[in-house]
Formats: sequence, C-alpha cells, structure tokens
Amino acid sequence: MFEELHSARLLLRPFRMDDAGALFRLRSDPDRMHYLDREPMQTVGEAADMIAGMQRDGQQGAGYNWVLEEKPDSGMIGYAGIWRIDQKNSRGEIGYLLDKRRQGNGLMTEALMSVLRFAFTEAGLHSVEAHVNPGNSRSVRVLERCGFIREAFFRENYKFRDKFLDTAVYSLLSADFKYQNLPASD
Repeated sequence: MFEELHSARLLLRPFRMDDAGALFRLRSDPDRMHYLDREPMQTVGEAADMIAGMQRDGQQGAGYNWVLEEKPDSGMIGYAGIWRIDQKNSRGEIGYLLDKRRQGNGLMTEALMSVLRFAFTEAGLHSVEAHVNPGNSRSVRVLERCGFIREAFFRENYKFRDKFLDTAVYSLLSADFKYQNLPASD
C-alpha cells in the first residue's frame, strides 16, 4: 500500500471506503463534473465502486489516488492521483478534482506537486500526462504552474452526450520536474 503525502497545507491520504459519501458529493455536483465530461454520479454505491477500483489499482501498482484534506483534519476537499500507469513505458496520467469552495488559492497546485514528486521518485515514472478539456482554463493553469507543456490538441476526438469534444494533452518529464518549487512540507 502506498503512503500518505504531506505538503505545507495538505494531507494526501489513500482512499478508504468511508470516503464514499464525500466522493459522491464531489462527483454528483454538475458544476464539478462539467469539464470531466462524464455523467454525475447518481448513487453513493457508484462512489464506493470507484474507491474499490482505486484501491485495487494501488495494490497492483496500476494507479495511486489520494484524498485531499486541508490541515488540520478538514475532511475530504478533493482528490488527486496518477492512473493508467503504463509500466513498460514508465508513463502515467494525472487526474484531480477539487471542491469549488476551495478553488483559487493554490491548493491543487500544491497537491499535484506532491503527487508528481511521488510519481517520479517513488513510482519511478519517466513522464506524466494530462488529458484536459481545453475549455477548462483553471485546470490548464494548474498544469502549467506544475511545469506541464501542451504536446497535442485533438479535435473532436471524444464523444459525450452526443457531442464531439476536443482534448488537449499536456505532459511533464521527470527531468523537467522542478523539485525546488515544491512547497515546504512537514
């Protein structure tokens, strides 16, 4: 099992089954799901199934996901992690979601820097990618603050609700990760 991560303001801990209610609240909010291009969750059971999948991935080294909590013990305010890990090519995809009331104060950038440090040092990845709806300017800014660069733009490559959507692909190599920019940790 992978460990907790700490940053100046955040505790990042592995998901537990008792997080299903909080995950459901995030993933059932249409505002939070707008740029994830997935249907909002309808039941807490869907959240429990997602947690079970994340736990299984963590045990198999196929993905690592953390609950974000503001210190001290604020409860779940979001999550972040690396998934779709391709061991052969030492590559994974980053994903994240933050409660809308916590946006705009650098918490997700701080969280992702901790996740990236884990990805490059503990998980041994060479590169991390992010697939973003190009209309999600907040997410693009977070990625760019973490050092990601846009590698590709796919026009209408994804269909959601009978509409074709674009995808921007960002990437960060371990050699380009700026450890000196990490927030102070405990």
